[in-house]
Amino acid sequence: MLRNSRRFFRAGDGRYPIFAYALVIFFWTLADATGQYIAPLLMQAHGFSFTMIGFILGTSSITGAAFDFFVSLIFKNTNFRRLLMIMFALCLVYPVMLWTANSFWLFLLAMAVWGVYFDLYNISTFDFISRYTSRSRNASGFGTVQIFRSLGLIVAPLVIGFIVVETVDWRAFSLYWLYILVAMLVFAPLLYLVRGMNAHEAHGHKRRNILVELNLWRRVGGSLFPILVLVCHLYMMEAFFWTLAPLYAQSVSLGGFGGLFLMAYSLPVLVVGWVVGSLTHRFGKRRTAFVSLLIGSSILSMFVLVPEGVPVIALVLTATFFTSMSLPAISATFADYILDNLAIEGEVEALEDMAANIGYIVGPMGAGLLADLVGMSGTFSLLGLFGAVLALLLLTTASRRSGLVGH
Repeated sequence: MLRNSRRFFRAGDGRYPIFAYALVIFFWTLADATGQYIAPLLMQAHGFSFTMIGFILGTSSITGAAFDFFVSLIFKNTNFRRLLMIMFALCLVYPVMLWTANSFWLFLLAMAVWGVYFDLYNISTFDFISRYTSRSRNASGFGTVQIFRSLGLIVAPLVIGFIVVETVDWRAFSLYWLYILVAMLVFAPLLYLVRGMNAHEAHGHKRRNILVELNLWRRVGGSLFPILVLVCHLYMMEAFFWTLAPLYAQSVSLGGFGGLFLMAYSLPVLVVGWVVGSLTHRFGKRRTAFVSLLIGSSILSMFVLVPEGVPVIALVLTATFFTSMSLPAISATFADYILDNLAIEGEVEALEDMAANIGYIVGPMGAGLLADLVGMSGTFSLLGLFGAVLALLLLTTASRRSGLVGH
């Protein structure tokens, strides 16, 4: 049976290894989303304002951004096996740090660990898809991983929302560890399933000194600038939701149904992830990403006009239906660039992750500051307005940059 199962996962179209990897990411996401949900609540319980909560959460990605640069110097080539094992080790430590944190500095330290292990997830995902999918299927590969991750982002808030109605206690941390242990158990068979498969060549890169690396980052970053800006915004948007959603749910008295707000943000990916590949083939990867952001952000800008409760959840669900198409489409563009420039795979992956980290720095900080200034409803509307303007700028300027790939 095991041999037959392995043959099933090794089907020639390249999809099944992605499903196996995505299953690992699903259980890991259950843990990660649980940690993201309870972190702002713990900070609020210690008396921090929205602005301070956003600042603390944002500093997690400052560590991650520094890690992005040095990972291309430390590792001669990326390997999803090694990266995921390091990630799991950090995940086992993170809840202890979050549980015992009772001051500004201890929360900062916990967030730094979160920033590094989330980076390891991003880099390992690029490495796995680059190894086990063809160029024509990489958009579908990223979409599949995003589907399983979004499924975890749907389930985790619903479960933790019923557990954390008023205060965060030991049950939330036990749930986190349970999810991580299951993810590690699924990871072990994955290593067996991909053993001996005809993976694409692992493209190592020559180690360079810091000045040469910085110059290379400048040239590659200039070529990829529009889509790096989009990646930054998409992760900033995600950070806005995960910073404010648990606090918003408590402020409007959703009680045990507080997870529904975050569920509405993640649910559409279960639909669009399956079709994003066909959309990018028909309309182009960049165009699909930019237009979907424009439509979704325009809808989100009406947040402040919609009554609290079910209407708000419906609006978020509709807006995210469109914006969730952007990330797999633009991730596929990065994968194309890697295939065309194999010697700088590490730099491209690191730049993409750097952009994500900047989004996770600006997102929580901006969300917290704006929530204190204009309220949480106004903050979500401003996020939508900014995204719509950005999408229009990208649509009008990106096509003029001849260095971009992924048409």
